[in-house]
Amino acid sequence: MILGKKIVVVLPAYKAESTLETTYSEIPMGVVDEVLLIDDSSDDRTVEIAVRLGISAFRHNSNLGYGANQKTCYKEALNRGADIVVMLHPDYQYTPRLVTAMAAMVASGSYDVVIGSRIIGKNALRGGMPLYKFMANRFLTAFQNLVMREKLSEYHTGYRAFSRDVLETLPLLSNSDDFIFDNQMLVQSIAMGFTIGEISCPTKHFP
Repeated sequence: MILGKKIVVVLPAYKAESTLETTYSEIPMGVVDEVLLIDDSSDDRTVEIAVRLGISAFRHNSNLGYGANQKTCYKEALNRGADIVVMLHPDYQYTPRLVTAMAAMVASGSYDVVIGSRIIGKNALRGGMPLYKFMANRFLTAFQNLVMREKLSEYHTGYRAFSRDVLETLPLLSNSDDFIFDNQMLVQSIAMGFTIGEISCPTKHFP
């Protein structure tokens, strides 16, 4: 716990057998109260490995999509009494070591949402992000900042921390079941007046 807040890390997983254990090994369990994994009907050993590691694992009976996976993640975390939920991809692209810092930024009351940014500090290209993806990220972010009148460094990171209030307020179930879900959550957070903080996050891009 941080400042008396229950912290739950959720892992939206799909075919993560090769990276799950490494990701889990770096989660700071000294401050995290529980780790939940939602498997989107993978045909590999993701759930088996999660159970062996002691992670609370849930499995969709069919592949529902990335957004649907997150919906289940947040539902289960809230059901377990989470005050702060950190969403971390189990593909080891984002360093789990920042969970403490991100959760603390929310627990302090300074921010309602915190995102791990690959752009701040030039981490994206250094971490191996393909140039075309980097350029697309920059263009889309600039456009969204213009429309939303914001100054976020990116809208497309998959590393985020949310307060319970945010997750209970946003209309998550009406959002997309696919990858646009991430964008919808940030746009809705801005529209509803929630504060968003950012932290520089080193990343790794590999096959």
